[in-house]
Amino acid sequence: MSEFVLILTTVPDDERAEAVARTLVGERLAACVNLHGPMTSVYRWKGAIESDRERQMVIKTTREQVSAVEARVRELHGYELPEFLVMEVAGGGSAYLAWIRGETRSH
Repeated sequence: MSEFVLILTTVPDDERAEAVARTLVGERLAACVNLHGPMTSVYRWKGAIESDRERQMVIKTTREQVSAVEARVRELHGYELPEFLVMEVAGGGSAYLAWIRGETRSH
């Protein structure tokens, strides 16, 4: 099991994306959060097909931070059921992974 993970979530707008990203990085729960451009999501919710504009977030962190990131995302997110997908990082540049490790530890 890898020490490093990417977490995917979506948010409804630029302001929420920036606020969640800054909070996660500021609290050392993530080393970096990528905010992708606006996209359209089509999904079924409570029996109806919905379509909304969203921003996808890619959160770079360590496995030990996943529970804390999930709790913080749920608190700040705004959706009843926020996307929260955790993907294991199989490898990467050792210096970059060391940076992630260093930025997600308490100082």
